[in-house]
Amino acid sequence: MRLLEDKIREHGNILSDKVLKVDSFLNHQVDTELALQIGQQFYRIFRHQPITKVLTIEASGIQFAMATAMAFNVPFVYAKKKKAVTLQESVYTAAVHSFTKQETYQVCVSQAYLGPEDRVLIVDDFLATGAALIGLVDIVKEAGAALVGVGCVIEKCFQEGRELLEQKGVDVHSLAKISSMAPGSIQFVPGDDEIMLGKESDDDAK
Repeated sequence: MRLLEDKIREHGNILSDKVLKVDSFLNHQVDTELALQIGQQFYRIFRHQPITKVLTIEASGIQFAMATAMAFNVPFVYAKKKKAVTLQESVYTAAVHSFTKQETYQVCVSQAYLGPEDRVLIVDDFLATGAALIGLVDIVKEAGAALVGVGCVIEKCFQEGRELLEQKGVDVHSLAKISSMAPGSIQFVPGDDEIMLGKESDDDAK
């Protein structure tokens, strides 16, 4: 997704060879037009799947899950990092370790919003160690739902997340794949999922 890569080059802040800060346009202040286009891109990739729910984890994946769910015209659900006192019903849970915050959360999803009848697409902002996404995969499995795949906005290909997900048989698609980075330098893997934004594919045009 060339638009996203250009935005990362222009506005991303590379703090180290593993830490990329994109809070000026993706996960603190949000470029809403870009978020909506990201949702449309995930729709193009997964459009042939009969998806019934989009799942993410709070908080940074919410805007992309919502944009994707809007494109599919289905609900989206986000896993909560703390069980609210108002959440009285039974929940699915998974332990998730945050690399950036160095904390482990017990995330949960109400059993009322995810079940065996669902076909789920997981969407999140980053794929790095894969901890959050594996937690969501485990929740989908616990719910007895079918996992269609995982869509990530940015993937750090030099970390282990994709391999761990693929070992679980998960279909993973990322919009911007970083092969390496260091302060002042970033390299992207040519995208095998590239569909030009604003242009219809042959299937879309029929």
